[in-house]
Amino acid sequence: MSRDWCSAIPAGIRLAVQLAPNAKKTEVLGVVEDALKLKLNAPPIDGKANDALIRFISDTLDVPKSAVNITHGTTSKRKLLEIRSSRLTPDAVRQAFGQP
Repeated sequence: MSRDWCSAIPAGIRLAVQLAPNAKKTEVLGVVEDALKLKLNAPPIDGKANDALIRFISDTLDVPKSAVNITHGTTSKRKLLEIRSSRLTPDAVRQAFGQP
């Protein structure tokens, strides 16, 4: 059984993402296995893809960039993020990314 890509934690939301860097544009591709798959318009060099990911998550969920933290996978295509927010719910996050 796979776990959900978006779940509530005491401080806010935990997201599992899988990245495809160096894309022509940043966009959501859907859910693959247990992660939200994203294309990022940034190379995986010198943390540029991580910065682009944090900016995209922040803009999409309307939270400050400082509220988005990559907790696992900083050098991997699969990452685990925590978003500190008392107003976000898993359903709101799924809706923001256009996922059921």
